[in-house]
Amino acid sequence: MFYIFFKIFLFLNISAFSQNTEIYLGVEKNFSEDGIILSNFTQDTTNQTDIYSAEYIKEIVRTDLMLSRYFLVTESDDDVITPALLSEYSKKSKFLVTAQIGTDDKNNISIKQTIYNTELKNKILIKKYITSQRAVRKAAHMMSNDIIEKTIGKKGIATSQITFSNDSTGHKEIYVIDYDGENLIQLTNHKSISIIPKWTNDGTKIYYTSYRYGNPDLFIIDMSVGKIKPFSKYQGLNVAGGFSPDDKQFVLTLSRGKDPSIYMIDILTKDVKKLLDRFGVCSSPTFSPDGKEVAFISDRAGKPQLYIYNIENKKYRKLTNFYWVDSPNWSPDGKWITFSARETRAERLNIFIMDPTTSVIKRLTRNEGDNEDPSFSPDSRFISFTSTRKGKKQIYIMDIDGSSPRLLSDKIKGTSSTPMWSR
Repeated sequence: MFYIFFKIFLFLNISAFSQNTEIYLGVEKNFSEDGIILSNFTQDTTNQTDIYSAEYIKEIVRTDLMLSRYFLVTESDDDVITPALLSEYSKKSKFLVTAQIGTDDKNNISIKQTIYNTELKNKILIKKYITSQRAVRKAAHMMSNDIIEKTIGKKGIATSQITFSNDSTGHKEIYVIDYDGENLIQLTNHKSISIIPKWTNDGTKIYYTSYRYGNPDLFIIDMSVGKIKPFSKYQGLNVAGGFSPDDKQFVLTLSRGKDPSIYMIDILTKDVKKLLDRFGVCSSPTFSPDGKEVAFISDRAGKPQLYIYNIENKKYRKLTNFYWVDSPNWSPDGKWITFSARETRAERLNIFIMDPTTSVIKRLTRNEGDNEDPSFSPDSRFISFTSTRKGKKQIYIMDIDGSSPRLLSDKIKGTSSTPMWSR
């Protein structure tokens, strides 16, 4: 983002060491001893709509469970579950999921999901979901989250979304897509440059920068009502950073006619407080999950580097010594900061991860185009990012250790940048 920000800075004509210590990063995945079986998702009638819904919902749940990387997922054709069958299943997998699908008199879809522990031969969840035809994907994602939480005690991410900027219309607009690459929605139609979207922690709003009125102003999309309105229109840069845990304040980059710096603003009163003074060009602030610190980028040392600022004692510390550092993002569990960087002038941008306590750094991408704009998943186990590994900027997702990168969606046309995962 510092690179984007630097180009904006020039456009507006505003005057004004690599650490090789090994650390272990792993994604909890493929617990074969906790494998899961999906039996037939049956329907109450021979209605063709119910049959299609059962197949469709099962496919979404199956994909969610595979993407979660928690289970070895297998399937069964059995419709009736008996104690003898559970005993047989227990030799293969610890959990079994069944579902019955129907349609009520209001044409809503009714889903009854049952989860079994095959070893104990008991039901650990029976839950009913009622959804409209339009919202069936969300209901299926909710089922997946319930499966993960009930079986292994972790919060699922199946209902999460990713927002980003894309130029497929000929202009850069803001979009949102489900974490699995489905349900792409264009949110803005400013016919201008709209970039760097940021979710609030509660997932109800997206803040982004747009040149809609000529200046890079800050706008809000209220996802609950589908409305867009300006938030701040200070002369010069208005770029959202990260939000405090209670979403009452956020840090942002403002230039206000001078060198861009980091400010904190109260969302209700819009009172602005400058956090850093005489610190060079600063950008890309992101709150720590406890709200006590802010990670940001500054060229105070000559090249853009990663710093952390403590809000309480007003002390800061420099964390990197690379050729160029950009776009930090703090993991929701507070254990990591991911960022993009060039270790040397000759290298391209890559994604790195750092333990902010020890400052130990691990490189996650290598020799695959430019990789930037990293953003953590809600469970801190995955990272979305922008990559040019196939020639143009596209959004990818990888495990926190850099393994298993996958294209978010091949349905997204044009070029995409600055993805931000909802919490």
